[in-house]
Amino acid sequence: MPISKEQVKHIAGLAHLKLTSREVSRYTKELALILDYFDQLKVVDTEGVEPEKERVGEALILREDKVGSSLTQTSALANASGGNGEYFSVPRVIDK
Repeated sequence: MPISKEQVKHIAGLAHLKLTSREVSRYTKELALILDYFDQLKVVDTEGVEPEKERVGEALILREDKVGSSLTQTSALANASGGNGEYFSVPRVIDK
């Protein structure tokens, strides 16, 4: 399935990715190959195959919770850039 460079740029913009023209060319080819694989599913005969349904009521297999050792706050923040010693500080990603 063909995909245009403009579509790749649009997708990159939605993901807040800055791509070089070389990357746009590369990803255009790679995404086209991925979409071709999905096109192959169109020829699969699914006649008589029941769709998968929710598995309500089935028991979940969970592991037992066990208390283990963990990092102290100081050691967890030791290599953090921009932290103030009490928490991680990250750039704002949501505009008001």
